[in-house]
Amino acid sequence: MKVMVITKANEDYEKEADPMKAVGGPEMMQAMGKVIDEMVKAGVLLAADGLKPSRYGKRVDFTGTKRTVTDGPFAETKELISGFFICEVRSMEEALEWVKRFPNPIKGTMEVEVRPLWGPEDFGQEIAAQVEAREKAAGDKLAY
Repeated sequence: MKVMVITKANEDYEKEADPMKAVGGPEMMQAMGKVIDEMVKAGVLLAADGLKPSRYGKRVDFTGTKRTVTDGPFAETKELISGFFICEVRSMEEALEWVKRFPNPIKGTMEVEVRPLWGPEDFGQEIAAQVEAREKAAGDKLAY
């Protein structure tokens, strides 16, 4: 099963310009690097990255056929994502065991959400066969 581990931002994270300059930043990066190396070695980590604070981002609101772009920063920090991991694990319990090993990368309280991804197998054999055929035709261009 594939899961997305979503790390949430807080006010301190949103204020940071450079995580390496934050108090404890280098130590946190080293500790997180160790867990990431273990995840790679175990074969569970498919992708991971941190996101810059929301002031560097944009939101696009879809209302019917209209698109409205809003520049960051965004006010509600508890709804902001600071980073993500895509993992291939045997179960939700295994995903949670990995997440519990993460250091807290930001000052204060941090929330991490773990959610399963939809897979072709969730939509029946016909859809799974179509996805497999697309992947075969596209080679490495598609990732599911």
